[in-house]
Amino acid sequence: MQTLSVALGERSYPIHIGAGLLDDARLYAPHVKGRRVAVVTNPVVAPLHLARVQRALEEAGARVLPVLVEDGEQAKGWAGLDRLIDALLAAQFGRDSLIAALGGGVVGDLAGFAAAVYQRGIPFIQLPTTLLAQVDSSVGGKTAINHARGKNMVGAFHQPLAVIADVASLDTLPARELRAGIAEVIKHGFILDLQFVGWLEANIDKLLARERAALEYAVRRSCELKAQVVAADERESGQRAILNFGHTFGHAIEAGVGYGEWLHGEAVGTGMVMAAELSARAGTLSRDDAARVKRLVARAGLPMQGPKLGVERYLELMQVDKKAAAGKVRFVLLDGLGKATLRGDLDEKLVRESIAAAVQ
Repeated sequence: MQTLSVALGERSYPIHIGAGLLDDARLYAPHVKGRRVAVVTNPVVAPLHLARVQRALEEAGARVLPVLVEDGEQAKGWAGLDRLIDALLAAQFGRDSLIAALGGGVVGDLAGFAAAVYQRGIPFIQLPTTLLAQVDSSVGGKTAINHARGKNMVGAFHQPLAVIADVASLDTLPARELRAGIAEVIKHGFILDLQFVGWLEANIDKLLARERAALEYAVRRSCELKAQVVAADERESGQRAILNFGHTFGHAIEAGVGYGEWLHGEAVGTGMVMAAELSARAGTLSRDDAARVKRLVARAGLPMQGPKLGVERYLELMQVDKKAAAGKVRFVLLDGLGKATLRGDLDEKLVRESIAAAVQ
């Protein structure tokens, strides 16, 4: 097991990475002993992992209530949040209780947001079981539900007490979900670490083949990179916005086709293709480096072409992006591989051309 720390003063917390960690009562004990714990999961994850997580939590001194939510992005709405909070109220959970989010990014976002608002806030821990959740959504304290007009538009910053990333859980992950998680892995390299980009180019096939050592390194390096950014800018007032490389376009795709039609990582993959194209057209990224971005996205098995929503619809959907300021959409561009910048001064013509270049 390897342990990293997200350095946020009194809100600092560990990220534990390794195989077989979901069964380790010692990792839960400091956070759950004597508490009532609601394990929020879904019908796909529960048969795979719930029983052993419940055993470990009970061994650590917790009293456990399993709560199942819908599978898929449709769970991340007002109705899903209401059902989850109703379950907590029906079980008479108090402010001394705790939520454990067992699943992928949807479960983590929904359960984390419920923890942020239930009785004005209760603690939670993240038990991510998908690659995307392990390398990205479980780290940093972003919690949210979706709105019909935009992705993650209703949410809160609420840091977990701990993240326990059991890479053995990736053995049962569907191949499509694995590829979606790789999108967030390669994003971290593109914006923060040129050496990591080189490692990914050399090892992408090992990740797709689920080689344990490669997966552990990818999870660890991604968490290291994200933790550094979060520690410097917890509430996304500046630098943290670069973690949204590809997301402005990607969120537009998800909202435009309907949540759940495209996986988040798939939309981010295409979004990175669009963002690399925009970077090249804006003169911040060489054509050779833009081609490297596109090749790596393609090798990860991610979609290279966006859905035919129409350029005007893309622009409309991007207007509700959370990075928008003073009515202008801001984009994360690459200033070379391994470096990113946030720009709000781009000619709309370049944006239109970049969308058109990546839509069949």
